[in-house]
Amino acid sequence: MPDFVAAVDQGTTSTRCMLFDREGKEQGRHQLEHTQILPRPGWVEHNPVEIWERFRTVTQTLLDAKGLRASDLAAVGITNQRETTVVWNKKTGRPYHNAIVWQDTRTDRLAAAVERSGKGDVVRQKAGIPPATYFSGGKLAWLLENVPGLRQDAERGEALFGTIDTWLLWRLTGGFEGGAHLTDVTNASRTMLMDIDTLDWDEELLGIWGVPRAMLPEIRPSSDPEFFGHTNNRGPFLGEVPVAGMLGDQQAAMVGQLCLEPGEAKNTYGTGNFLLLNTGESPVRSQNGLLTTVCYQFGRDTARYALEGSIAVTGSAVQWLRDQLGVISRAEESEALARSVKDNGGVYFVPAFSGLFAPHWRSDARGAIVGLSRFNTNAHIARAALEAICYQSKDVVDAMERDSGVRLEVLKADGGITANELCMQIQADVLGVDVVRPVVAETTALGAAYAAGLAVGFWASTDDLRQNWQEGKRWSPATTEEEREAGHARWRKAVERTLGWVDVD
Repeated sequence: MPDFVAAVDQGTTSTRCMLFDREGKEQGRHQLEHTQILPRPGWVEHNPVEIWERFRTVTQTLLDAKGLRASDLAAVGITNQRETTVVWNKKTGRPYHNAIVWQDTRTDRLAAAVERSGKGDVVRQKAGIPPATYFSGGKLAWLLENVPGLRQDAERGEALFGTIDTWLLWRLTGGFEGGAHLTDVTNASRTMLMDIDTLDWDEELLGIWGVPRAMLPEIRPSSDPEFFGHTNNRGPFLGEVPVAGMLGDQQAAMVGQLCLEPGEAKNTYGTGNFLLLNTGESPVRSQNGLLTTVCYQFGRDTARYALEGSIAVTGSAVQWLRDQLGVISRAEESEALARSVKDNGGVYFVPAFSGLFAPHWRSDARGAIVGLSRFNTNAHIARAALEAICYQSKDVVDAMERDSGVRLEVLKADGGITANELCMQIQADVLGVDVVRPVVAETTALGAAYAAGLAVGFWASTDDLRQNWQEGKRWSPATTEEEREAGHARWRKAVERTLGWVDVD
């Protein structure tokens, strides 16, 4: 029997392929970044063809380095940046436009128009999420209205829509020669087009956004024993391997962190931050600015739901310090620079580059650095950037506790920023609870591997998965309640300064 499951994690800034064994231990990885296309302020795009080529390269490179063939793999799992939107021609495979990334804000007027029409509450009730620039339904509506000929092709069934999981699966399973046009319930729940109760595309929601049903993929469970298809000999796996698991990246991290029971929560620290709380078999509509989303669905089992707090800019703020300001030359340098000062020197950085997501949902906000004096240095700004990651997470935790009535006792943390130990200590200090990082910090890829492996029997049950989880590092609070409250109060003042900066019709 094959010894490994492969997981491909297609994220906002890079694509990686990872191999896992039966104990959930990483046995290899390869990763490549892709281009961030910024044509206008607030616009963020990716080249879907470049992403596909990165997918091919990281997979082939890893398998070659390990001397593995398709027959050595039990299954493939795919996880992805969720709301990023691709439309392509099913006859040629050519995209009609660059992918519009989840961070992109060009659809702010579309979202505002839906609110003014009185249909915003329909979207909230049926889709579990508000009409906002974040989600893919508005991006698809923009493409249909602004790309010549696209709507006509879509109505004829020649144009296909998908989030990145769907695009990669279609290419991986044959492309214009019969590729599978599918998605899973977690990615579909981020479109504003799926009813989270029925787990199917909803005609009323499609009408609100003007989307032809013919261009939409079929919705499947996240871990599917009937598979999403098989890789082919011309793809990067050079043979047939079942693609048996697909989840949006944050739901994949929930599975990787084994947050499979109601009340269990995790925070993923990446380009943005995403804090999810498992709410069980019934969706919980938030009263405090959180999202109601599908957490996962394994085979024919009832879907599990989650409350989510999505934060647009956290790790990407550190990238901004590197790429736009030149404050650091490598992202890892942010920790040493921030450690060179004892505190933030009164500086607060609110990186509302794409507006504010949960729990505020203010598309009129823009980034601000406040509290500056001649005393301050680039080290204070670097420390304020790390604190912004943690304060934004604090705002989400507070909202989650109000919605659920459950106080957070410990926060499971994963993602690349957890390697920054100063940031994790600040997070424990800001929250006043322990922060725990597992041995395998890249739980997004691990969750995709688990979903695929469960579908093919590589792991017999979730009990096998729980035996794999191990604590790697723990940070405990080192500040007083008074210090926490004072710092958070100043953060809230800084957030207020960002609001109303952009006029939104």
